[in-house]
Amino acid sequence: MPSRTIRAAVAVTVASVVTTTTLLVAGPAAADELPQIGITSPGGSSLVSVNESGPQQLEMVVHSASMDRDIPISVLLPKDRSAPRPTLYLLNGAGGGEDAANWQAKTDVVQFFKNKNVNVITPNAGAFSYYTDWQQDDPELGRNKWSTFLGKELPPIIDEALDTNGRNSIAGISSSATSVLNLAIEHQGLYKSVGSYSGCASTASQLGETYIRITVEGRGGGDATNMWGPYGGPGWIANDAIINAPKLRGQTLYISNATGFPGPYDSLAYTKDPASLADQIILGGGIEAATGICTALLVDRLNRLNIPATYDFPPAGTHSWGYWEDQLHKSWPTLAGPLGL
Repeated sequence: MPSRTIRAAVAVTVASVVTTTTLLVAGPAAADELPQIGITSPGGSSLVSVNESGPQQLEMVVHSASMDRDIPISVLLPKDRSAPRPTLYLLNGAGGGEDAANWQAKTDVVQFFKNKNVNVITPNAGAFSYYTDWQQDDPELGRNKWSTFLGKELPPIIDEALDTNGRNSIAGISSSATSVLNLAIEHQGLYKSVGSYSGCASTASQLGETYIRITVEGRGGGDATNMWGPYGGPGWIANDAIINAPKLRGQTLYISNATGFPGPYDSLAYTKDPASLADQIILGGGIEAATGICTALLVDRLNRLNIPATYDFPPAGTHSWGYWEDQLHKSWPTLAGPLGL
């Protein structure tokens, strides 16, 4: 009997050791596992596919129920995945990442976030959509319900798939610098911090309307009245972040814009092709100067409302990626603070 008792005790001890060892081994391995496809969010959107594209990098495809289309998503994973981490939604510009003008192709974003404990999510679709919900389907640009997708459909899927802690930030450039402000206004409480780089927050003004029409109609071939209805109407007013600035209160804001004058990245040392450089200086300079007017109006409005924000206004710089990379670096401490990083 004593020997039988000893054998039973030894068996229990061994089983306990094996279980503990298995858990210790499985912990880190679980963090390295790919998210399971089939994760859904309310309304029927779902995670369609997941593939590794590099160290700490994934390419996901999420089906949007509201747009009835698959959306490719680039993901940068945290350095340490042993605990739930926050999420930065980082939006591309007018081309939506459907072209070569995207964060991963044009900046050091992969290297910059390599040692940071944050999930970085970038949709690679939505060209010329302003990442908003369009009132009507467009013959050229199709069905666009980006506010629904980014504000309601995608976050629950990301939170479950990547085991996040539910704290979010959002940042964008150019036309998407307008979008991120409107997304923060529309989806109250979803984002803790917002980064807007070289955007025009004014959409109901003549300047803002002209800028949007150049993007949506001139470049995208769409009809901007399908987006927000008649020019100058209620839809344009509802998406004017300057008019609706009181709804930005309580969020951490980072706003930047350069002057449009040539700066350090406007040279053949950075832009090798002379024609591209000329375009960057002439067209990019003009666009940056125009968004600078919009940004000055936003700053004045926020100041009059006593809504705090962090600003950065370099004395030189065009509407181009070298300066946006700098702004991402500069803004990160501001964006990261409310995320607990």
